[in-house]
Amino acid sequence: MDWRRVIDAAIELPVVSSFTRVGYDVRSRVDRWQPLDDFDLSGLVAIVTGATSGLGFAAARQLRRCGADVVVTGRSGDRVERAAAMLREDRGAGTGRVIPVAADMGDYGQVRALAERVVREVGRLDVLIHNAGALTAERRTAPSGAEATVASQVYGPFLLTALLLDLLADDGPGRVLTTSSGGMYAVSLDVEGLEMSAANYNGTRQYALAKRAQVTLNELWAERFGQRGIVFHAMHPGWADTPGVDEALPVFGTVVGPLLRTPEQGADTLVWLAAGVEALESNGRFWHDRRPRSPHKTWMSRAADTDERRAELWRHVCDEVGIEPG
Repeated sequence: MDWRRVIDAAIELPVVSSFTRVGYDVRSRVDRWQPLDDFDLSGLVAIVTGATSGLGFAAARQLRRCGADVVVTGRSGDRVERAAAMLREDRGAGTGRVIPVAADMGDYGQVRALAERVVREVGRLDVLIHNAGALTAERRTAPSGAEATVASQVYGPFLLTALLLDLLADDGPGRVLTTSSGGMYAVSLDVEGLEMSAANYNGTRQYALAKRAQVTLNELWAERFGQRGIVFHAMHPGWADTPGVDEALPVFGTVVGPLLRTPEQGADTLVWLAAGVEALESNGRFWHDRRPRSPHKTWMSRAADTDERRAELWRHVCDEVGIEPG
């Protein structure tokens, strides 16, 4: 009997023990996780979207401590420059470059400009981390006219991945990693209702729908382009103490506060997937605490995840951003 699996399964069943720092603390000890500082990413280049605070900033800082060059992106130019300055001043950091680029992932023009700049000025890409996005209480509209949550967390990342496929494949193996959320377990894949209208808008549900679509697209990217030497993985960080949680879910943050993970703990699996060989041994998986997890916890979400609906999602996103990856 693999007692490590037994312990992990016992922690996974109750959401509270799995998603909080309890799960992180127990699993990291039981599985004897390799410290992230042990990985050497010297000479590699990583893009981290949504890197100005929270999980994104923690991931960018750790990647640079491992020696990687890091392209730091975010919506606000001032916040991007501030984050870049903090990374450069980090005493524990390696010698990797920090390249600040402001880009709103919900603005397709800015996404294209980001991709063009990386191709032109950096010329290499080993890791693309999709971390941008937030949960908002009120419906907002992106420059494209799409609902902002879906635009910034589904459409924009899809477009950026498509534009950077060749660069990711050039020096291989490339890695595309997506920060999803355990909240997606609460909904099923829904293409027609992916963007909620103003009349029935619920920020928490809209966020969950976007995260469900992210995980499905991650699987589809792996199926369609894994043969190019690129691995695609999604992960959920558990419940972490970040500015996004404080702003979007203040009551939740207050109640669960002492059990919330630190941003570094929430970003651990993300960085591990960017650095470890384990990520190269499979493709299209969904991870939590350095182990692959099922993307479904209910029969309803599993039943809704049909081949027809998955193909419909791919076509819908391609039509929205005006590109067919190939």
